[in-house]
Parts: sequence; C-alpha cells; structure tokens
Amino acid sequence: MRRQLIWSAGLIGAAILIAALMIGLRPAPEEIERSEEAPLVETVPLTAASGPIPVIGSGTVQARDEVTVGVEVSGKLTFVSPAFREGGEVAAGAVLLRIDQSNYRNDVRMAQADVAAQDVALLQAEEEVAIARDELEQFANREAARDVQSSTTRILPPRALSNENTGEQSQLAIESQADEGEQPPSPGLATREPQLRSAQAARERAAAGLADAQLLLRRTRVTAPFRGLVRSEDAAIGSLVQPGQALGSIVSTAAYEVRISLTPEEAALIPGLLESNRARIPASVTSQYGGRNYRWPAFVDRASAILDPSTRNIEVFLQVPSPLTSGELVGDSEAEGLAPPLLLGAFVEAQITGASLESYAAIPALAVRPGNEIWVVREGKLHVLPVRVIQRTDDTAYISTGSLSLGGQVIVSSLNAPIDGMPVRMAAGGADADNQGAAQE
Repeated sequence: MRRQLIWSAGLIGAAILIAALMIGLRPAPEEIERSEEAPLVETVPLTAASGPIPVIGSGTVQARDEVTVGVEVSGKLTFVSPAFREGGEVAAGAVLLRIDQSNYRNDVRMAQADVAAQDVALLQAEEEVAIARDELEQFANREAARDVQSSTTRILPPRALSNENTGEQSQLAIESQADEGEQPPSPGLATREPQLRSAQAARERAAAGLADAQLLLRRTRVTAPFRGLVRSEDAAIGSLVQPGQALGSIVSTAAYEVRISLTPEEAALIPGLLESNRARIPASVTSQYGGRNYRWPAFVDRASAILDPSTRNIEVFLQVPSPLTSGELVGDSEAEGLAPPLLLGAFVEAQITGASLESYAAIPALAVRPGNEIWVVREGKLHVLPVRVIQRTDDTAYISTGSLSLGGQVIVSSLNAPIDGMPVRMAAGGADADNQGAAQE
C-alpha cells in the first residue's frame, strides 16, 4: 500500500514538472495591431446629365369624346346593328338603328301633294297678275289719249272764244267736271299683287312642310357620328322609342384623354404649361399588359388654371391620338406581335417633357435622405451632400448639387452613424474601387 502511494505521488509530480516545462518553454504569441473594418455599403453611380428633364405623373385613361345615342322621332325599332352592342366597334356613319318609316313616308307624300297644289295656285295667281297688268296698261293708254283730246279742245283761238255762245260754255264745263271726277283704279289691287304674294307664301309654307317631313323621314335612321366603341346599349327590335330616349353611348377612338395631377413645383418644370398660346408639349403614357410595358405617344392638350380643392394640385390633361394602333413595346426588342390597344379605364404612367437643365442626376429615390441629403463615396470616403430635389417619383429622384460634376458613387443602403469623411467599403465595383483598395492596403 505504501509503495502504491509513493508511485502515485511520483507520477503526479512528474506531470506537474512536465507541464511547468511546457509552459515555460512555449514561444511568445505574435502581437497584431487591431484595426477597425470600414462599413460595407451598396452604391450606384452618380452621373451628371443635361437636357430636358421628364415630369412624371399617373392617371387613368378616359374618353375624350363620348355621345349618347338617342332618337329624335317616335316609332317602333325595325333594325338594330349587330355592332351596336356593349364593347363593339362601329364605323363612322354606320347605321345603328332604324325606326318604322311607313307613317313618315306617307307624310312626305302628302307634303309633296300639297306643294304640287300650291304650285298650281301660284301659277294661276301669276297669270292673273299678268292679265291685270295688261288691262291696267290699256286703261292708262286710253286715259292718255283722252287727256290729249281734252287739251286740244280747251285751247281755242281768240276769234272762236269771242263767238262762243252760252250753251257751248255750259257743255264744256259739264265735260270738264266729268273728266275731273273720274279716277283710275288703285295699282296694287288692280294688278292683283296681294293675291300673288299670298300664293307665294302658301307655296313657301308647303315647301317648308315637305322639308320638315323629309327631315323626319331621315331621322328614322340613327347613324354613328364617328368611329368608336360602344360603352353601353339598350335597344331591341320591336321596342317603341320616344324622342330624347337614350339607347346607348359611343366613345370616340380617334383620341383618348389622361388626366394627371401635378404639384405646382412639378408643373413649374414644364415651360409654358399654363399659357393659352403655348406650343405643343410632347408626352407619352405607359401601361402594362400581359406582363409587358407598352408606350403610346401623347401631348399636353390643356391644363387647368384652378387648383384642385382637395389636393391643391394642378390638373393636366394629355391627349393620346390613335390609341388603338399607336402603341409600341418598351424594353423588349425580341418580343413579337402587335401592341394591344390602349384600354379605357387603364391606369397609366405619364411622362411629360420638362424644362432643359444644364446639370442634373437621376438616382434611386431611396438614396435621398431626410433633409434632402445624399451620401456619396469618393476615394473610399463618405461625403454628405445637400441636394435640390427637382422631381421625385416612387422609384427615381432627379437632383442637382454643386459638386455633381465630380461624380462618385451614391450610397443606397443604410448606415447607423454616417459621418462626413468616414471610410467605407463598396459592395459593388465602381469608379473609386481601385482607389479604395489602395487606401485600405
């Protein structure tokens, strides 16, 4: 037992000795200077540009010209065009509806007969006027001849006057009184002019009645005023209709309209927007269909000079000509097929050509920090730059700053405590990547 204790104590002592020798003979650890690693950031290039800046807005496609289809005469519908159905397309001048024409044709015949009767009456009145004028002319000739004879009788030589007896003087006085008492008939009544004017008025009245009957007959056919899409319809063959009754509506496809709302600051970027004699301002609208974006050319049609009371914005109206055929695919040159028509009621993004600026940059909207600042990396260090936001959308911000020409990389990621001049590392390669790597070495 005692021997085992001695062996155990010896082994423990040897182990302690070996451990002490190993600790004493181990090499000293190499001392490495501690360095703080610069934060890693995500960036995009900050590139200066010049030229017109786009003003971005959004709105809904709506009809520019829309008419309500109705009738102007009463009757029973005998024809309804197959194209006159909700969603259908009708051509300009196409017959949409037709009303029973029987009564209106009879009215035209009666009016034509009345005109023919008045033509006869007018011809008779004209002949009577001609006869009356001849008679009046003959009467005037007789009166002229009688006046000449009377003048010859009254002018006598002095000898005849001295031998004139009392009986002859009395006879001449009686003849003179008879001549003075006879009056010619009235010219207006004698020529029957009032009867002629009455006949002419009756002829005009009959002609107006015929024109009215023919107009009502033409109005039994309802035609499309322009090429368009049928928004709604409520007509069936055999139904009775009345003047003023609405039977549907048609939207013109010659042009659509997009109403967008701009802040006064955004509207100020469009030169001459509120001027009445401004030149045409180009624009475009973009809509998505089937997962692809399509663009249609447009222009500013008008702008309201009255602020919207709810938004305090300016309402701008864009006109999109030929919306069914002028679309083009955006950003996919390999895609095949025709562009779809611009759909009424579609939500679109509008882009209006704004003022031309000498220097600006388009950056992601999230890169603009509170207080209108951006973080720019130049030569591996962060710089906090104040900027003026010219135009801002959900995705893009157009900004300008004094040192924009120096370029750099705009930080789009977040930083806990950004300090002007602090070193940073860029996750993506950029113009300053080589300089940054050299500085870190």
